Amino acid sequence: MRLLQVTIPTGKRETVLRVLEDYEIDYVVTEETSHRGYTAIVYFPLPSAAVQDVLDDLQDAGLSDEAYTVVMAAETVVSRKFDKLQKRYEEDEDNGEQVAREELRATAEDLVRSVPTYVILTVVSAVIATVGLLLDSPAVVVGSMVIAPLIGPAMSASVGTVVDDADLVDRGIKLQVLGLVLAVVAAALFALFIRVTSLVPPGLDPTTIGQVEARLAPDFLSLVVALGAGVAGAMSLTAGVSSALVGVMIAVALIPPAATMGIGIAYGLPVVALSSGVLTLVNVLSINLAALIVFWYAGYRPHNFLRREEAYSKTVKRVGVLVAAIAILSLFLGAVTYDSVSSAEIERQIHADIDAVLDEPAFEEVVLLDVSVRQTERVIFSEPERVTVTVGVPPGMDPPDLADRLDDRIDRSLEHDVTVEVRIVRTVVSQ
Repeated sequence: MRLLQVTIPTGKRETVLRVLEDYEIDYVVTEETSHRGYTAIVYFPLPSAAVQDVLDDLQDAGLSDEAYTVVMAAETVVSRKFDKLQKRYEEDEDNGEQVAREELRATAEDLVRSVPTYVILTVVSAVIATVGLLLDSPAVVVGSMVIAPLIGPAMSASVGTVVDDADLVDRGIKLQVLGLVLAVVAAALFALFIRVTSLVPPGLDPTTIGQVEARLAPDFLSLVVALGAGVAGAMSLTAGVSSALVGVMIAVALIPPAATMGIGIAYGLPVVALSSGVLTLVNVLSINLAALIVFWYAGYRPHNFLRREEAYSKTVKRVGVLVAAIAILSLFLGAVTYDSVSSAEIERQIHADIDAVLDEPAFEEVVLLDVSVRQTERVIFSEPERVTVTVGVPPGMDPPDLADRLDDRIDRSLEHDVTVEVRIVRTVVSQ
C-alpha cells in the first residue's frame, strides 16, 4: 500500500478532489501557504495497484507536472473505504501488485545513481570471481556474485525504453558496457598479476580447472539462465520487492564468464577468451530482451498518447535488434550444443569399440581401468586426436598386443586416424 501527497494548483482543487471521491478514497486536505501557486496539499492512501490509475486520472483532470506528487510506502491503513478499494483491485487479476509507472522509473533511477560505487563493486566482484575460478572454488565464485551491482543498468535501460525516457536508456546502456569492460579488464590484470608472481603453480592450464572449463562450452541452456534472470529482475521491480537476491541471479550470468574471458586474455588463450566472451554477450543481450518484454507486457507505457506510440516504436525496434543479435550469437551456441552431443556420441562409440575388443577371447584376462579421450584444440567441431586406454593384467601375463587392435578398430569406426595409447598395469588380487 502507498500514501500519496499531491500539491493542488490554484483553480484545480475541486477537480482533484472530485477524482478522489469518484474512487471513494479517504483523503485529508491541508492549506498550502508557500505562495508558489498551490492552494492545498491532499494526502490519501491507496493500494499499490491503484496508484497508476489514480495518477493517470489526476493528470487527465489537469494536474500538470508542475504540481509535485510524492509516493511513500505505508505499513498499515485503517479505513473502510480503503479496504473496499483494496478488495476491488485484488479481484481485478489484471492489476495484481504492480507498482506505478512513476515508482518503477524512480526505482530504476536509484539503481544506477552512484557511478563510483558501481565501478568499485564491479571491479571487486570481478577480482573475487577470478580468484574463485582459479581456485576452482564454487563458494568464492558465488560470493563474487553477491556484490556485483549489474542488475541496475540492465533494468534501467529496459524501463527507460518502455516509458520513453531517453536519458535513462542511455545511462543504462553506458553503464552496462562500462561494467562488462571493467569486469574483463580487472579479471585480466589480476590473472596476469597472479601468473607473473607465481601465486598459482607455474605452467597452470586454466582449461583444466572445472570452474573455468564450465564456461568454455556455452550451449542453449546458458540462454535459458540469462532469460530467466532478466524475467526475474523485471518482475522484482514491477512487484516493488527487493531486487538484491535477483541481482545475484543476473550476476551469475555475467560476472563468471566475464572473469573467464579476462583469464583467457591473461594466459594468452584465445579459445577461452572467445568462448566466454560469446557467452557474456549472449547473456547480457538476453537479460535486456527478457526485461524489456516483461515490462511492456506488464502494461508500462507513457501516459501521453503520442509518447506512447513513440515508446512502442522504440521498444519494437530494440526488441528486433536484440533478437537479431542473440540469433547471430546463438549460431555459436547451437554449434557448441551440436558439438557437445556429437562428442558425447563419439566417446560412447569409442568405449563401445574398446569393450568389443576386450571381449575377444585373446584379451579375456585384461581388465579395463580407465579411458581418456583428448580432443583437438578448437572452439567448436573438435575431434578426438588421442585415446589413452589403461588396462590391468595379472602378474606373469605377457603384455597383450592390444594397441594395434584398438587403433584399427577405432580408426575404422570414426573414419579418421586417431592415436591410441595403451597403458598396462600389473594387478594383484589380495587374499
